[in-house]
Amino acid sequence: MELEQLRIFAAVARERSFTRGGQKLYLSHSTASRAVSALEEELGVTLLKRSNRVLDLTPAGERLLTEAEEILNRVEALREIVVSGQ
Repeated sequence: MELEQLRIFAAVARERSFTRGGQKLYLSHSTASRAVSALEEELGVTLLKRSNRVLDLTPAGERLLTEAEEILNRVEALREIVVSGQ
């Protein structure tokens, strides 16, 4: 599991759209879709329910989103600490 996969998954999950989630990160729909599919395959679970252009989180997706957001927030805080020298 890569940090970039978590960023992409979180953006897609928050936007409930591969297109809008990808756009937030300057990625194409297909790149965002491939990243989430690879993450699902690696974890062996379905994270998003895909139907008629509407995405919904599965229970596993909800758990991952909560944890991914916490990890991403901590990474950003760490980056700020390192850059500011504190």
